[in-house]
Amino acid sequence: MSNDTNMREFEAGIQTNLSERDNYGGYLCLDQLLTAQKPLSEPPHHDEMMFIVQHQTSELWLKLIVHEVSAAIEHIRHQRLDVASKILARVKQIQKQLFEQWSVLETLTPSEYMQFRGVFGHASGFQSVQYRTVEFLFGNKNKKNLLVFPENSESRKTLESVLNSPSVYDVFIIYLHEQGYNIPQQLVERDWSLPHVFNEELLQTFVEIYKTPNKHWDAYALCEQLVDVENSFQMWRFRHMKTVERIIGFKQGTGGSSGVGFLRKALDLTFFPELFQVRTEL
Repeated sequence: MSNDTNMREFEAGIQTNLSERDNYGGYLCLDQLLTAQKPLSEPPHHDEMMFIVQHQTSELWLKLIVHEVSAAIEHIRHQRLDVASKILARVKQIQKQLFEQWSVLETLTPSEYMQFRGVFGHASGFQSVQYRTVEFLFGNKNKKNLLVFPENSESRKTLESVLNSPSVYDVFIIYLHEQGYNIPQQLVERDWSLPHVFNEELLQTFVEIYKTPNKHWDAYALCEQLVDVENSFQMWRFRHMKTVERIIGFKQGTGGSSGVGFLRKALDLTFFPELFQVRTEL
């Protein structure tokens, strides 16, 4: 029996006369993207390609989070909380992709990793400009984290700008102040390079919002989106820690940190403390 019919028809309307920039690969710059994986092990170790792709794709998702959260901040500034909520809902889905990616890296066994770990020297995710930007946008501010980026470099300048700007939570608090909510003045005029610290008066404002959500729906909805985003981020942090523990145990990290112990400390950091404490108060 002939297999000639086991083929989809090539439709006459499909475009074939395409310029280099007009086609799929050109639009996505795949010639650059797919040649950016340059393993250093010699002879090449099979698993190094996976390791590189894992981290490169993570950087792409982080780039999108920076893009989305920056937009959400602008919408909150212009009192468009509904649009900001929709954007943060997308951020949660991006975070889900980042979370699930750990399952790929977890297929790397300790013995496999040790065969190429030394080739990338002191390179570490701690040095990711985009990861640090995301943390700063969410409010986890720490000026000392800039020290791993060369002074006067574009990376350092980018991070300094975000460090010294209000986080998404700060902008939301400023919005509430402008709308007449009881917000302490020290929360709307402060040094933005410092992390937000729990404030009892702000907590009581959120208690009011949560007790009568229909009266404060836009603010209430945004609060819940922020809670979801922080939960997702904390889950990502935990999965990161457990993946590192699984692959290298309690060895020192390549960037000089204590490794698992250093990652575990991050689990105690919070972006929006009042939004979690309000649940105890209700």
